[in-house]
Order: sequence, then C-alpha cells, then structure tokens
Amino acid sequence: MRIDGQGFRTIWPHQDGLRVHIIDQTRLPHRFEIATLASVDDAAITIRDMRVRGAPLIGATAAYGMALAMQLDASDAHLASAAALLAATRPTAINLAWALAQMRLVLVPLPPHGRAAAAWQRAAEIADEDVAQNSAIGDHGLALFAALQAKKSGGRINVLTHCNAGWLATVDWGTATAAIYKAHDAGIDVHVYVDETRPRNQGAALTAWELGHHGVPHTVIVDNAGGHLMQQGLIDLCIVGTDRTTAQGDVCNKIGTYLKALAAFDTGVPFYVAAPSPSIDFAIADGAHVPIEMRSPNEVSYVWGETDAGTVERVRVTPRGSPAQNPAFDVTPARLVTGLITERGIVAAERGALARMFPERV
Repeated sequence: MRIDGQGFRTIWPHQDGLRVHIIDQTRLPHRFEIATLASVDDAAITIRDMRVRGAPLIGATAAYGMALAMQLDASDAHLASAAALLAATRPTAINLAWALAQMRLVLVPLPPHGRAAAAWQRAAEIADEDVAQNSAIGDHGLALFAALQAKKSGGRINVLTHCNAGWLATVDWGTATAAIYKAHDAGIDVHVYVDETRPRNQGAALTAWELGHHGVPHTVIVDNAGGHLMQQGLIDLCIVGTDRTTAQGDVCNKIGTYLKALAAFDTGVPFYVAAPSPSIDFAIADGAHVPIEMRSPNEVSYVWGETDAGTVERVRVTPRGSPAQNPAFDVTPARLVTGLITERGIVAAERGALARMFPERV
C-alpha cells in the first residue's frame, strides 16, 4: 500500500540479505519509523511487544525470524529452540504456529549448511502468499460492495470495522480492508466507521491512519457506539478480521468483536469475517478450545497520546490501586457470522462448508 505516494509492505528483507525491516506499529500514528531485526530474539520481542501485530503479519515475522536464526546457527538444537522461542510469543493467532510449521517442514530434512538459504526463500514465499491471499479476499469482498452499491442505487456504503485488519495487520492489502481499498479504488462510495478498539486503540491509531493515507473516507468512533449506529440504520455491513477460526466457523478476534456481532445480529446488519486460510484451524473443533491471550493490565490502565506540543506521552486513566484485566481476544459463535470471506470465495461459517472449501486441510 502507499504512504504519501510511496509503496510499502509491512515487512521486507534488508538489501544486504541478512536483516529484516518492519514498520514499528507501536510508534503509529504519531511517528512513522522503520525498525531493523537482526536476530531471532529481535523477531520474538517484536511480536511479543506488538511492534508487529495481526495474525498474518505475525506469521510472516515468525518465518523471517527463523531465517534470521538459521543464518546464525543452523544446528538442529538451534532450529528447535528458535521455533520454541517464537511460538511462545503470542498464543492465540494460529498463523504463528502455521508459519513455524511451514518453516520446519522445509528446514528439518535439510543438512545444516543448506538451511539458511532455504529459510530465507520460504519466508519470502510466505510473505508473497499472504499478499496474494489478501488480494483475492479483496476481490471476493468487492463483489459484496458492488451488490450493495446496486441495491442502494449508487449511494454511500457505510462499513463498520473493529481492531485493525488492514494492511498493517498483514504483509499487504489487509484482510477486512482489502475489499474496502478495492471498492474505493474502483470508484464505489465507501465510508468506514472505525472502532477505536480499546485498550491498545488499534482502530483509532492504525486503521484510521492507513485509511487516511489511502484517501478512504472514515470516522473514528468509540467502541460502544457501534450498536447505536446499527440501530439508526447507519451501517450497511460489518467486516472484521480473525486471529483463529475454528473448524465449525467460530471466530476468535480482537476483544469486543463478539459484542459487534451481537448488535449486528439483532439489527439485521450482515457480519462478515475476512479469513485467509492459514487463520483457519481445523484442529480445533470450536471456540471453547481456543487459547485466549491475557496481556498486561497496564495496557488498560495507561494510554499513549500526542500532546498539543507534539510530544508523545504515556498517561494513567484508571485510579491507582484499581486492578485491571486484559483478555486480548473473544470468540464470536459461527451462528452470528453471515459469511467468511476467504481467498477461494465467500463461505458459510459452518463445518461442512469449510471442509468443502479447503478439503486438503481437513
């Protein structure tokens, strides 16, 4: 995607072939900074501290983390320890485990002297595959927008998003935003209501930032405003991403997604989930078995912001001594999901439909 006219991915190899560049998302929206990863430890810290985030990008970063590990030490022991280190960073996003399994599938059978080159190649392939999958998701989602445009006789289409499932959450295009960008670029009148998404404000800080740089009309709203807007008839459809979708179509996504799905169900607003196939976990039957990451309560008690003087500061928003709890994700039952937008098409959130769409994964 483009930032002030210049094309960027969220992760890319340094020209020296020994390091990896990322956009440091903890600095957005107030600062645009590129960071460099030189080791598997750098990659692990980057994932854990959410300098990169979003299930597809976490997977790509883990893949490059394995490449960084193999160029330093390609022994069997280091391969295993590097994979274990990366796997422990964030447990909910299935793309992390998927990418590490892909890397191990390639690397384990090779002798140590052949692992570094193979790791860099497979990591690059995983990144390219993510771009292609998200572009295809955008094409299938574009059909939804075109149908809505015809139904509204060319009127504005209002979309509600939650968290950031944009290109910052992937290598490029985004999942939920891929269709939004393609619709906007095709001349469809699209307006996005952006949930702020407490406690880390990925919507207000990241989705709004990237939509603004791409020129997509949008409005930031507080998390609790979505249901009201749906009641007022101001939302035509909801599109969110997913960190893990189960075999029966339950969707684990950023905390607060479930409440949006309930409001959409009650008001008759279509609720779609953009789900690239690596985020579908056929090994988990239902949402009750998805591990939910618990993050630091400090993310609830403190916020970062830019002052009028231009400095970026951290301030406390809760009383000292008040405990906080910070589950990072919740699960939306399949019955509340209108459809899953995958790279192969739109499919019902239902076990049989998913199995038919991806028979090689079952």
